[in-house]
Amino acid sequence: MAERIKTNLKSRKRIILVFGIMALLLILLLFRMAWIQVVRGGEYSDMAKDQQKRDIPIAAKRGSIYDRNGEELASSATCYTLWIRPSQVRENYTGDKLTEVANRISVVLGVESDEILNLLKSDKVLVKAAKYLEKDTADKLSDLDISGLEITEDTKRFYPMKSFAANLLGSVNDEGEGRSGIEYQYNEYLSGTTGRAVIEADVNGNQLSNGNSKYYEAKDGLNVELTIDEVLQHYLENAVSTGIKKTGAERVSGIVMDPKTGEILAMATNPTFDPNDPTKPVGEDALKTYNKLSNSKKSEYLNRMWGNSLVSDVYEPGSTFKLLTSSSSLEEGLVTPDTPFYCKGYYEVSGLKIFDAERKPHGAETLTQAVGQSCNPVHMQLALNMGKNTFYKHLKLFGMTEKTGIDYPGESNPIVTDEGNVGPLELASMGFGQGIAITPMQLITAVSAIGNDGVMMKPHFVRKLTDKDGKTVVEFKPTKVRKVLSSETCEEMLNIMEQQVDKYGGRTAKMPGYRIGGKTGTSSKAVNGSYSQSKTDTSFICMAPIDNPKIVVLIVCNSPNQYFADITAIPIAKDFLTKALPYLNVKAADDLKENSEKQKNAYVPDLTNYTYKKAKEVLKEYGLKYEVRPALSEDEKKDEDLDFTIVDQYPKAGKKIDTKEIIYLYRK
Repeated sequence: MAERIKTNLKSRKRIILVFGIMALLLILLLFRMAWIQVVRGGEYSDMAKDQQKRDIPIAAKRGSIYDRNGEELASSATCYTLWIRPSQVRENYTGDKLTEVANRISVVLGVESDEILNLLKSDKVLVKAAKYLEKDTADKLSDLDISGLEITEDTKRFYPMKSFAANLLGSVNDEGEGRSGIEYQYNEYLSGTTGRAVIEADVNGNQLSNGNSKYYEAKDGLNVELTIDEVLQHYLENAVSTGIKKTGAERVSGIVMDPKTGEILAMATNPTFDPNDPTKPVGEDALKTYNKLSNSKKSEYLNRMWGNSLVSDVYEPGSTFKLLTSSSSLEEGLVTPDTPFYCKGYYEVSGLKIFDAERKPHGAETLTQAVGQSCNPVHMQLALNMGKNTFYKHLKLFGMTEKTGIDYPGESNPIVTDEGNVGPLELASMGFGQGIAITPMQLITAVSAIGNDGVMMKPHFVRKLTDKDGKTVVEFKPTKVRKVLSSETCEEMLNIMEQQVDKYGGRTAKMPGYRIGGKTGTSSKAVNGSYSQSKTDTSFICMAPIDNPKIVVLIVCNSPNQYFADITAIPIAKDFLTKALPYLNVKAADDLKENSEKQKNAYVPDLTNYTYKKAKEVLKEYGLKYEVRPALSEDEKKDEDLDFTIVDQYPKAGKKIDTKEIIYLYRK
């Protein structure tokens, strides 16, 4: 009996213990429920709502870029982006089924299945799986009916004319933001403001019919209207493309400016690229060169190709700079166009003889002739006679010591020796365009003042910004920088420039019926701190018509296979002008007799010290006949590699002859 009572007591204790534990657990559960609902109820409620929300970006349409006449150069086309919510996909698909889903998606996208599978396994809330999808592809993805896939409308940048004006327009990055050129400079206006769609959705991502939705409308970007003329741009690009093939240059570039407004009417560089496919050089020759490079060299090549050397690279302008030295001396009243000089082939500065480029004397000459014959000794004298204070005053007036401020990214600062560190040698060298490094944009901006009654204009690429309805939002009007020359000096310089083309080193630029003025330039390239004996930059700057310039043209050839600008840069400029002047309604002279006389007669070029090959090229450009003395043997006539130095000629350089006459070239 006692044992039985004992057993019952133990059973009761166990029951009480069990009920006690259960009561304790119930109390804890009630406490936890109260904690969740009362203390953190609001927080969990917000979390639940957040899980139902879908925040979807709405892309703004990037503004288009047009030329001055409304031709579309860059636009944005509608495309689609695939987004994946990995955790949501994994809620419905695991293991082999997840792999199967990855396969289905990859087939539509045309990518590796593993690539998609890795995205599906991601810990991120939302991942971008594919972009720039066509509507057909987007529809196929929607038809897969996979929970966790979201497709949004987006835009893709498109350049309908491919490589046309590529270095000017630039390109955009993967996010559609400007990466270079005008796309980068005006990105703030072009890009617009991205919108958002915040919706409440079910577990499958479908919008709830009774859910709350908020839409923040995207604001489209503004359109950019350039100063560029599409027709002139085509003419320049064709001329530059032909020029790089003929000259064998590493790069050929050109700018065309309206001297009255500072508007850039055309700008071209070759090699170039297609911004639709920016990592592939345009042209078979350029592509072959690129494919032979190492990976590191390819990177360098692409960076140079994407850049715009006319704005971002400095170079020594050489003899084209003599226009600034001469005009400054005229402006100061130190010389006149007829001031006499005597060139001995060199000029002695601080006990050092600095020779002319061709190391031979020009003899007696006026300032006009010195510019025409590109005489270094005379321009050294001009700089030294001005003195460094006056010379630097004009450098600053012409903008040689500062950026132009053009509306384009990456403009380089000029490299000009501090005035306090300039001695006679440095000053003399700068007088003929050596020892000073500027951008081509600086040079054409300064020289353009000669064609605008001495007023220098600020160069610019953009005329205005417009909205989607074509309404002007911002207009950029021509800006005067300052007056740098008097009207009298400009008139004298225009005449000097015309003489350079009519009688001297720029003769190959002559065009029947048109009045053109210009100046050639050749400068040695600086390599590892010293001047190269083999690499040069040749250039030609000109304006037309010279009596009332409508355009100024600058052509620069980097490292061509010929030394002189008259057979490298000038033919490129002439190729452009031949088409551009009629397009601009610049009428050729009506005096057919005068034109006929010009075609029948020519001035003899200076061929002494030229190689036979170069002399032949120059004479071909002038349309002149020649004979070699001593006469060539039959074997020599057949030898295409035959070359020698011309030691003398008849008639002498500068003599006016009938084009039917023979020029005799003498060799040793």
